[in-house]
Amino acid sequence: MNILEDLEYRGLLFQVTDRKGLEEALSKPIALYCGFDPTADSLHVGNLLPIIILKRFQEAGHIPVALVGGGTGLIGDPSGRSSERALNSEEIVREWSDKIKKQLSRFLDFDTKENPARVENNFEWLGKLSMIEFLRDVGKHFPVNYMLTKESVTQRMEYGISFTEFSYMILQAYDFLNLYEKAGVRLQIGGSDQWGNITAGLELIRRTGHEAPAFGLTVPLITTSDGKKFGKSEGNAIWLDPEKTTPYEFYQYWINTNDQDVIRFLKYFTFLSRETIDELAREVASAPEKRLAQKALAEEMTKLVHGESALKQAVKITEALFSGRIADLTGEEIRQGFKNVPSHTFDTKEELGLVEALVEAGVSPSKRQAREDIANGAIYINGERIQDTAYMLSGKDRIDDQFIVVRRGKKKYTLLKF
Repeated sequence: MNILEDLEYRGLLFQVTDRKGLEEALSKPIALYCGFDPTADSLHVGNLLPIIILKRFQEAGHIPVALVGGGTGLIGDPSGRSSERALNSEEIVREWSDKIKKQLSRFLDFDTKENPARVENNFEWLGKLSMIEFLRDVGKHFPVNYMLTKESVTQRMEYGISFTEFSYMILQAYDFLNLYEKAGVRLQIGGSDQWGNITAGLELIRRTGHEAPAFGLTVPLITTSDGKKFGKSEGNAIWLDPEKTTPYEFYQYWINTNDQDVIRFLKYFTFLSRETIDELAREVASAPEKRLAQKALAEEMTKLVHGESALKQAVKITEALFSGRIADLTGEEIRQGFKNVPSHTFDTKEELGLVEALVEAGVSPSKRQAREDIANGAIYINGERIQDTAYMLSGKDRIDDQFIVVRRGKKKYTLLKF
């Protein structure tokens, strides 16, 4: 199975220019690229698919180029948006570009001798362009009527589009031309919303007299079967930076995948074999309650993005929370697993009455209710039920001398910090 056939099996071929010509070109190693604009200080799971496509091409013997949009990030891509992006300062974009460059380096092999990956930053050439040079050498190849037919422009005409964003297509096209001429890049990939920008690059390469064929390929934009936006959990983006989304949260995002989506996501995002995925599909059909496909997806993705040790930690936290063995966790694991639960900080490490602590931390509304909760067996300290209303919290209860996890009833957690 060649790379295009594998992408087709996985549902990742959405649009491709000259399929036959591309298959012929791919019979030998070629260079390909995908762009990533620094619109935040981290990439998120919505960026994962094109990164993984680059990785698949590299494993098939081709040369991936990850392009950080240090220049285009100063402009803003209108694709898929109904309003203009807020413009960030050059300093912020440069800082975010450096962070994204480091993140991209985790996924691609830069050390292999056969086909090492590369990271480029388009500010290196866009930042040197003068306005006169840009208009004469690049802009003249783009009739306004041609640009108005592109979806990224037409969908914004109703709301209004500035000349700044209108020019974005030409800048991205110039990226393709520059990489074609200087690095031998023959293929650009991206999400389906980038089709207009990609084909504009192909048109610029043709109009500037180059004969060696170039190609474009897009992957589908991802939505979940229940209509939720992919890459969000409770309204928050799932980031690739472990400081913004912990490995435990990342693992939980994937393990909570809907049965209707899990096989599709295994095909999209993992490097599991066709036979393994087909077997997991049979498990989903026959024993969905085991959630074997979701576990495989969560393990593969957490290991890919954060590494083996972070995966083991995420699994440990998950199992401890499921079993109630909170005391088995370290302070760092507590910090990850209870990042988003209510918390209360005490400014003393002296012994503290449990009743008073429950009231001060807002676990129980009054001392009377706290005593009733304890006596009724509704209060757990680090997973252990406490029914002694005279119980005193002390150093033996603090995990890493920092945390105590209180549970009231089945699900209401509060993190006490010291």
